[in-house]
Amino acid sequence: MPESLLSKNKIDSLAGALFAGTRHYEIAFHFNKGLAGAPEEEKAAARNTAMNPVVTDSFALAIIAGGGPPAYDGIPDKQINLTIAKGKADAVSMATDELFKIVPEHGSYVSESDYFEKNWQQAYWGTNHTRLAEVKKKYDPDGLFFVHNGVGSEQWTEDGFERLD
Repeated sequence: MPESLLSKNKIDSLAGALFAGTRHYEIAFHFNKGLAGAPEEEKAAARNTAMNPVVTDSFALAIIAGGGPPAYDGIPDKQINLTIAKGKADAVSMATDELFKIVPEHGSYVSESDYFEKNWQQAYWGTNHTRLAEVKKKYDPDGLFFVHNGVGSEQWTEDGFERLD
């Protein structure tokens, strides 16, 4: 959540988006994830990592997530209820959409992001993605090591079994 939302002319939109979002699902703010107000040398150090640079101007990370114990087919009392799962996923999406109205150019914190993020290169790494892609190409030219929505995964099919280039 960008520090600019705390200004007098935007605080009401922040409060409104939070209220609207919580009508769909719980929203938690993790204030230990943003660097707004930190010394410039700390921000400079953070910009020299793979993390999305928007963290340097953020006061908090908004977390909207469903959870629960693992649910695997065949394990007694742990059956998947797709109706409940879909309902939670839809509620999380609607709550998230309320925050995206006030922060359309959002970023994600390392390893705490939306698996289904459509604009994941920007959300996960921001302006660092190009540099990270160059490093990836240099040290892993065949793209052997990749993960879902990871740098370089653009060269693979969704299931990860075929290279696209």
